[in-house]
Amino acid sequence: MTQTTVATRAPQQESQNGEEQEREIDLIQLVTFRISEEEFGVDILSVQEIIRPIQITMVPHAATFIEGVINLRGKVIPVINMRTRFSLPSVEHDSNTRIVVMEFNQKIVGILVDGVSEVLRIPSSTIEPAPPVVCGIGSEYIRGVGKLADRLLILLDLDMLLSDMSAESA
Repeated sequence: MTQTTVATRAPQQESQNGEEQEREIDLIQLVTFRISEEEFGVDILSVQEIIRPIQITMVPHAATFIEGVINLRGKVIPVINMRTRFSLPSVEHDSNTRIVVMEFNQKIVGILVDGVSEVLRIPSSTIEPAPPVVCGIGSEYIRGVGKLADRLLILLDLDMLLSDMSAESA
């Protein structure tokens, strides 16, 4: 009888350990950045590099949130001002301002942010669906909200954010 009990418990223990290992593997790696007082995150696999602002050339008749284009090692890349995109007041660029260069749908785009915070690995179980409105930003641009120990992290849906940009600037 004790053998049966042990045999019954052993698979449960293995199952629990397997579930714990599976949860550990189910991490999402994000690059986080600030826009105004809010912290946002995007999947690290979308990010090619993070650079300090360089000379941005304005593009006539572009959408208002298109800051312009930059020449990055011979490639012309459009730069989106995220403050303008989210209808926030503009501020002077400072030593923390960065351009996050990303690839989406085989296109390279830069987003101008107030500062890059860190690279985080968070369990996907801590991400909840976006509420209807978060911080004045329409939920169509938000993939979810990550609950961290001391703060919330808004996860942006780049496909929606940037495909909408393509449609508006066309």
